[in-house]
Amino acid sequence: MKGAIDPRAFLEGLFHTACAAADPMQVLPHHLPPPPKGRTIVVGAGKAASKMAQAVEAHWAGSLDGVVVTRHGQRLPLKKIEIIESAHPVPDQNAVTGAQRVLAAVRGLTADDLVLCLISGGGSALMTLPAEGLSLDDKQAVTRALLRSGATIGEMNVVRKHLSGIKGGRLAAAAFPARVVTLAISDVPGDDPAIIASGPTIADPSTFAHARAIIDRYAIALPENVARHFGAATDESPKPGDPRLDGNRLTMIATPQMALEAAAAAVKKAQRNAIILGDAIEGEAREVAKVHAGIARSIARHGHPVRSPAVILSGGETTVTVRGKGRGGRNAEFMLALAIALEGQPGIFAIAGDTDGIDGTEDNAGALIDPTTLARARAIGLDPQAMLDNNDAYSLFKALGDLVVTGPTYTNVNDFRAILVH
Repeated sequence: MKGAIDPRAFLEGLFHTACAAADPMQVLPHHLPPPPKGRTIVVGAGKAASKMAQAVEAHWAGSLDGVVVTRHGQRLPLKKIEIIESAHPVPDQNAVTGAQRVLAAVRGLTADDLVLCLISGGGSALMTLPAEGLSLDDKQAVTRALLRSGATIGEMNVVRKHLSGIKGGRLAAAAFPARVVTLAISDVPGDDPAIIASGPTIADPSTFAHARAIIDRYAIALPENVARHFGAATDESPKPGDPRLDGNRLTMIATPQMALEAAAAAVKKAQRNAIILGDAIEGEAREVAKVHAGIARSIARHGHPVRSPAVILSGGETTVTVRGKGRGGRNAEFMLALAIALEGQPGIFAIAGDTDGIDGTEDNAGALIDPTTLARARAIGLDPQAMLDNNDAYSLFKALGDLVVTGPTYTNVNDFRAILVH
């Protein structure tokens, strides 16, 4: 007989297990390259940048210096590597300063030098350098429009790369002839290194034509400078085969799949069945929630695709097309839509959260639901469907005390979802 568990504590434990599986201090050190003949310059950007840089300092044998950019409030103590904090998801002036400092750090190097680039999710906003003729205001306006449009992270980053002076392989090109070794933590479906932080050291297969097609698909109104920039299309990003990027190396040190497998192992240790739906699930949060609810119902009623007690696990990055004026976050929206789809079905509990500890722009990582979620909300005068329609899931879960608040985790392997079916 399987032992009794506290469903909420169990699910929160799975979330923390997933995050721990991508802890830079654990996963980065054994991927470090040997020291070069010349200098070692550490650069990078992302929500895991501080912890990644800390891991390098703790395990690097030779001398080094450099600069990394991370989110405001996520600075960790470092001795040799400078940290610049900037804004996410909409870039600020610090993001521009950080990008300029990173580019300056890699210029003028030789073939004997090594650039160690630490990349993780969030870097697209945190390290922002407007292309020639564009301003920070232009980049901010396009970013806000993309965030509200429902575009996938891959689509957003194609556009960003074609508005940038550092993304889409441009950082590696600037470092030539130094060798560039990139250590990356993936936060994107499919782990495409050209998408993570918009691939500053990775050759870019996308073009201005691809970016314009995305702008048209989502009917995004462009500032005049940006429209002119896309029309001219004169500064393409470095493409595969560019000799300036030859000989560079990339290693994916942590991925969403690794986090899901760690959680699955914990589920099996607790004598429950685990099913991983996938690490690259995309789509509107509320629609993805309906699919997850259907699978949970099938397990509860029919024992398919696995018998209960079981945990459904999935990763990836959902999107939210913002139509309301509430406080949201894609994981909170997923959870509210899941609760509505399950309609209080007994024996089903769930958690969803962003493994970086921040769901969108709010202070929570995600939220929890149980069979009483809708009833408790209605008992205090809340209308779950109306709040979902207003993209106001955060407010509902805050009122219920069901937000998951962790603070920064200093890693980022995208969203984590776990549904427990008793």
